[in-house]
Amino acid sequence: MLDYRTRRLDMEPVAWNEATSSAALRDPDALEFRKIVCEGDFDEEKSVFVGPRSRSISGVTENGYYVITPLIPRSTEPSSLQSPILVNRGWVPRGWRDKNIKVHQILDEASESKAVKQPDGKSSWWKFWSNEPKSSPEIEKPREPPVRVTGVIRGSEKPSIFVPANEPSSGQWFYVDVPMIAHACGLPENTVYIEDTNEDVSPTNPYPVPKDVNTLIRHSVMPEDHLKYTFTWYTLSAAVTYMASKRIKAKKVRL
Repeated sequence: MLDYRTRRLDMEPVAWNEATSSAALRDPDALEFRKIVCEGDFDEEKSVFVGPRSRSISGVTENGYYVITPLIPRSTEPSSLQSPILVNRGWVPRGWRDKNIKVHQILDEASESKAVKQPDGKSSWWKFWSNEPKSSPEIEKPREPPVRVTGVIRGSEKPSIFVPANEPSSGQWFYVDVPMIAHACGLPENTVYIEDTNEDVSPTNPYPVPKDVNTLIRHSVMPEDHLKYTFTWYTLSAAVTYMASKRIKAKKVRL
């Protein structure tokens, strides 16, 4: 299993185009543990923060979130992906989510105030003869190049019984549920979900921190871990049994 995943992840990334996306939808296992490359534009306003998730930095544990953002096609670019996908861009500090919440609150308040704003009541002839300066047409700024993402296709997480249920209405996401997140972002429920594995993190812009490829290779609990857990519990059980037997014998001697 480990060798299979390692070999697949070591292969050259596959360009994500119409052919590969169609193949993945027909057979999700076809690109299992294969890296793909796609280009587009992140829709930052629809980012979803999943967590909290802890991360150890220099021995200090810090809570944060995984940020998942839709990657939207750019029709003017021939190398752009053909349909939107969800990208787990990696781990970010808690402040990213707090800032995102504040931005959405400001936008909501602005839209509400605009909706209730009344017209100024000036007649059309006044507007025509008024000397108010006309706004000059905005100069279109050159667009930045599309975002290039290298990642691995993944599926939804399987939460334990201790993980709370997601609450999309309040923006609380405790685990990755791809169809639910896609629906919340206004995308089809069968939208492809990938985890960014780009290792070229800029020192001046360290976040989000993409997932380590090694975490994709290993199960959450590998067979050797099962052996360790078995040995540990067996040792503890033996120690408890030994201590209990000695205590019982000591009581019998006193009697």
